[in-house]
Amino acid sequence: MMSGNYTSIDNQKVSGPVPSVPDPDHISVKFAESNLQTFPPSEHGKISGGSYPPRDADDTFSKPVSGSEESQHGGWLRMFTVAAYKPYFDVDTTDVLERIRDSLFPFRGTFSEKTAENPDLYGPFWICTTLIFVAASIGTFVTYISHKLQNKEWDYDINLVTWSAGVFYGYVTIVPLGLYVILKYFSAPSGLVQLFCLYGYSLFIFIPALVSFLFLLKFVMK
Repeated sequence: MMSGNYTSIDNQKVSGPVPSVPDPDHISVKFAESNLQTFPPSEHGKISGGSYPPRDADDTFSKPVSGSEESQHGGWLRMFTVAAYKPYFDVDTTDVLERIRDSLFPFRGTFSEKTAENPDLYGPFWICTTLIFVAASIGTFVTYISHKLQNKEWDYDINLVTWSAGVFYGYVTIVPLGLYVILKYFSAPSGLVQLFCLYGYSLFIFIPALVSFLFLLKFVMK
């Protein structure tokens, strides 16, 4: 019984193997040899130095996006961004206290060793700012006592804060900058941020010195 291109076998016994029917529309598919590059494992599970990823690897996430902050602020313009100064404020309380302690003993040389690789500007900024207000406050208190002893009228002078800020901020900025230029002229190895860090922490000793002056003044007035 024939139905179209198919043959039906009704209740017939077929002996022997059934021959395969060739398909005229059969198409053989051949796969080309793959060009994938294999990377042999190395120590610590990393790719060895002699094997590299293919050149056409997707590096979309490794390149800065056009118009992004990283691509816009390149070169010397980067110094005007917050990200340029972020590493110099990456310290915690333990680091600051340890550097303050080392600054009190400058002849040991441990301060320069610890700040050579990771100088910071956080400690110098707050030390200098604290010293400005302490000096202005003590100066105001001294003038107040002096006027009271002489029975004169006393007025608060805001210029004390201005002069204190100019003196101390100028000291920790101009002196290290000038020293850096001199060392650069003589080809001596030095870092500008490390000099700022050194001179900033060196001002800490003046804070307890000014506070102790109040006790000395009280003793003299007796």
